[in-house]
Amino acid sequence: MDNVDLNVLRQVVAWRQEGHAVVLGTITRTWGSAPRPVGSVVAVRADGQIAGSVSGGCIEDDLIERMREKALAAHGVEVVRYGVSGDEAARFGLPCGGTLELVLEPLGDDSQIDELLARLQQGQRVRRELSMVTGAVTLGAADGADVVLLDDQRLVTTHGPKWRLFIVGAGQMSQYLAQMAQALDYQIVVCDPRDEYMPDMPGVQFTREMPDDAVQALAPDAHTAVIALTHDPKLDDLALMEALRSDAFYVGAIGSRANQSKRKQRLTEHFGLTEAELARLHGPVGIKNGARTPPEIAVSILAELTAARYGWRIPEPVFVGRPGPGVEAGCVI
Repeated sequence: MDNVDLNVLRQVVAWRQEGHAVVLGTITRTWGSAPRPVGSVVAVRADGQIAGSVSGGCIEDDLIERMREKALAAHGVEVVRYGVSGDEAARFGLPCGGTLELVLEPLGDDSQIDELLARLQQGQRVRRELSMVTGAVTLGAADGADVVLLDDQRLVTTHGPKWRLFIVGAGQMSQYLAQMAQALDYQIVVCDPRDEYMPDMPGVQFTREMPDDAVQALAPDAHTAVIALTHDPKLDDLALMEALRSDAFYVGAIGSRANQSKRKQRLTEHFGLTEAELARLHGPVGIKNGARTPPEIAVSILAELTAARYGWRIPEPVFVGRPGPGVEAGCVI
């Protein structure tokens, strides 16, 4: 479940607290191209108000009409398909011949939507199992890859962040980076053993372990990014030493080019990292875009993370004009 769908759940909880009846739709299968991935959700209120989307709008229109006619999931959980034929695909905004399958469930006290939202807002990954017969739901911890499974008896879905971001340092920049990264579907872990730093970061896991121990415990995989932001070699280098030897898809560190050169020398001399391992280090971290303030730098870091997630390498930017009034050219990251 991405952050767009998390906002749908927030709206659903608010509607139910106001006493509205709500039907939740979950995409369970697609054939051909589809506007939204499997697992995406849409919610329809009894009066036709809608949150989220599953198509370009035509499927939503049909759901709204059926909801107003009290014909949407009127007898419990149901499975519907749109776009089986070319004509239907055109009508519902799907590619010709495409098909989209939805499970529609009327939400009740047994749906555990409030508890699901509470767990997701804590940064947890959650496995939700819906009984196709009774509509009852059980929640549990989700391990491994995302899963959407549907049979005659149950619908199993996985919710929560698909990516992990490990940040060394709990300073101001880390707080901006952590807040923005949650909107991009990252589970955030912030590591800072210094007692002076007491961050207030909702939805973020915090540890005071030494960075090398914390990275080892995290066991970074191909869905994990590690970023060092303390400017303190005693902390940053420990995390980088472990991260660069892991399967993390992105490893970065703040600091000027001169500091990066010194860092690589230390990592070679003191920790024995190879040239191939050091070549994985993004430093200065983020896309060079003139960023100077902590939120601007956070944006530049997340832009590079997004590119790396999808297999893109962004070439060195070229300065092509004067900065705006009161802004100096350059980048401090």
